[in-house]
Amino acid sequence: MHITDIDAVKGEGENRELILELVRHAGIPVQIGGGIRSIEQISEWIDHGVGRVVLGTLAALDFYSLKRAARLYPDQISVAVDVWKGDTMTHGWLRSNATKPLDFVKSLDSMPLASVIITDIDVNVGNTENTFETLQILAAVSTSPVIAGGVVRTKDDIEQLKQLKYVSGAIVGDALFNKTITVEEALEAAQPRIEDLV
Repeated sequence: MHITDIDAVKGEGENRELILELVRHAGIPVQIGGGIRSIEQISEWIDHGVGRVVLGTLAALDFYSLKRAARLYPDQISVAVDVWKGDTMTHGWLRSNATKPLDFVKSLDSMPLASVIITDIDVNVGNTENTFETLQILAAVSTSPVIAGGVVRTKDDIEQLKQLKYVSGAIVGDALFNKTITVEEALEAAQPRIEDLV
């Protein structure tokens, strides 16, 4: 289960107690992201049973802390690479970073990360053009599993993602909220087809 604390992203408080309640009762591993900007926060979440911590702004701006976190918690740190019109975005998609997405992804290749989550922000504002191409280009240079963020609206999107050689999975959030797909439909669509296994 992927959880983003939007209030923490915006610096307008947090939903710590609610998230901890979800972690305790979800029955499946939980990954949390949003406003996590220190090793201390990472440690606290993992100590409370969170399976993975997603780092975006911290990963882009503090490479030393990112490397330290990955070393302290191998396979429990995911890096969010948020892309807007060819730029890497930070601070809840509000600021662009000098490091381009391709270079950012390449810089992660020596770290024991759980995944790299690539979100093309254009999709989230209704522009799907070139999204799958962007994903494929960035995923091809990643040595960690790549998860597509923000692109799934329907079962067809999952089917299309399955055709991308280097993409391992997808986060399905808005589509569930908007009821354009159910969890059951998403899981069914994600299953490999017999012809793909031959």
